Amino acid sequence: MKIGILTSGGDCPGLNAVIRGIVLKGTTSYDLEFVGIRDGWRGVVDGDFFPLTRHEVKGLSKVGGTILGTSRTNPYEGERGGAENIAKTLYGHRIDGIIAIGGEGTLAAADRLAKDGINVIGVPKTIDNDLRATDYSFGFDTAVNIATEAMDRLRTTGDSHQRCMVAEVMGRHVGWIALHAGMAAGAHAILIPEVPQTLDEIAALVTSAHDRGRAPLVVVSEGFKLQGMDEAYSDKGLDAFNRPRLGGIGDRLAPEIERITGIETRATILGHIQRGGSPSAFDRVLATRLGLHAADAIVDGAWGQMVAMQGTEIVRVPFEDALGELNTVPLHRYEEAAALFG
Repeated sequence: MKIGILTSGGDCPGLNAVIRGIVLKGTTSYDLEFVGIRDGWRGVVDGDFFPLTRHEVKGLSKVGGTILGTSRTNPYEGERGGAENIAKTLYGHRIDGIIAIGGEGTLAAADRLAKDGINVIGVPKTIDNDLRATDYSFGFDTAVNIATEAMDRLRTTGDSHQRCMVAEVMGRHVGWIALHAGMAAGAHAILIPEVPQTLDEIAALVTSAHDRGRAPLVVVSEGFKLQGMDEAYSDKGLDAFNRPRLGGIGDRLAPEIERITGIETRATILGHIQRGGSPSAFDRVLATRLGLHAADAIVDGAWGQMVAMQGTEIVRVPFEDALGELNTVPLHRYEEAAALFG
């Protein structure tokens, strides 16, 4: 049996560890043959494949990024897109199925293809931790560690100048990175998409911290909306799935905080630095385990399903369970953190 592996959507630490886990388990335990698919769904549509053996995956668990490349291509668009054309392409290369490693957009495409008769198994990937069918997704822990270290550095320079520092982290629809990194770094305000707030409420927290002699630290998710905003801030156009490219809410908040409080305020947008570099030990282990179980799922013919972490176990769930409703931050988790604000 020959299986294609792709990584699609935004990259994150741990993708290579998944690829390594799949190939090692599949070749040594099941005598499977693998091909790499270049640049996500683009490679499926264009038939851009290459052999993937133990040699290609050696030492990959600690390496960031993805050796397969990635893109935000929609497999149903273009002259060669669509399930019928993709089925012909896979048949021509004697490929029996695909393992798609990606987030919400990738898995939505995989679900559609599976319903149209393509053999697909999913592996969840998102630093946002927003897929509801898995308790944690790899990349999240690394992103939180990177964000926490950055905020620790912002606090020291903020303390030196008695400035308010605004740190913008990723999080399109959910605020898990902001919540965890903000708590770890001792933030005085954490702003997440699930809890809209007013400028006056934010300014009050900043003033409270400043009045106690602290240099305020505000952490904000890129998808945060001030009360009254209909959409998250975006001035970068749309991606391949017609979603706004977010980023910049920190730059909007900083001058407003300074105007209201009179406290000098600076904004730092961490952006793609959260996606880069080596994965944490937790993410290396989680990604590897997901890869090992994905290889098992192939042999069991568990097409149309996704491997996921629930508790400490790796399980299989239908694509539908991972899509639709997001894994948002519950209000009680935010209220825990709010006791530390101001």
